[in-house]
Amino acid sequence: MFDMFFPDRYVASAYVINYEKLYEEGVRGLIFDIDNTLVPHGAPADRRAKELFQRLKEIGFRCCLISNNQEPRVKMFNEDIQVDYVYNAHKPSTKNYKKAMEIMGTKTADTLFVGDQLFTDVWGAKRAGISNILVKPIHPREEMQIVLKRYLERIVLYFYGRSKKN
Repeated sequence: MFDMFFPDRYVASAYVINYEKLYEEGVRGLIFDIDNTLVPHGAPADRRAKELFQRLKEIGFRCCLISNNQEPRVKMFNEDIQVDYVYNAHKPSTKNYKKAMEIMGTKTADTLFVGDQLFTDVWGAKRAGISNILVKPIHPREEMQIVLKRYLERIVLYFYGRSKKN
């Protein structure tokens, strides 16, 4: 019933993913959400984010940020990491996941999405045919509409956890 929202993988943080292994497995493009995936809401790129994107570039990945935020927010985060981005993405619409792949020159088979929300990030990636990893939110402070979605996410994640035990 809820499996259309189940992530392919669920990990603690975008910073614990074994990106070298993903590259060995053939992943070439990484699409990231920003807020609460890489940094707290509204924050600029911090040291961890800057180091992560430097590492990803050295490995050989193409990277693209995809955010429902407006351009000033996305541009500000991107100042110090310098990757491609798509703003005002209307996730879970698939249009801008596809645009991100076009920008990176990748296909669904060699692209991976990383985000912190089931009903926008993961569901959009799944609908676009992209492998995905759900990460736990970095910071508890969130906008009201997201707080409400988190209650529903807990229900889905409960069933996701049960499905992994069977």
